[in-house]
Amino acid sequence: MGSHDTADSSEQPHPQFTPSSEPLQTPEELKEERRKLRRLQMMMDMVMSVIGQDDTLSIDEAAQMVADSRRAALAMFPDKELAYDLIYKPRLQRLMRERYRIQ
Repeated sequence: MGSHDTADSSEQPHPQFTPSSEPLQTPEELKEERRKLRRLQMMMDMVMSVIGQDDTLSIDEAAQMVADSRRAALAMFPDKELAYDLIYKPRLQRLMRERYRIQ
């Protein structure tokens, strides 16, 4: 009797969790998003590399690069300003402080 109840419950499919707040992306959309993320990472790596290594770069030019990189990142990912501010802004601020001895 007890084993019969267990068998019935194991035959029922388990519900899969899918977040209802986010629509599922097509494979093409996922590929495009990954491409944009790689592009963003490469861009930010290049900006940080130039700021950190170019001895001829003025503080104004570096600040302009930071502003331009933020604009470009938000153009690629318009609704991700908070993510940019949490991930890249502190890194760039630290780099600017170290490079230009800003307090």
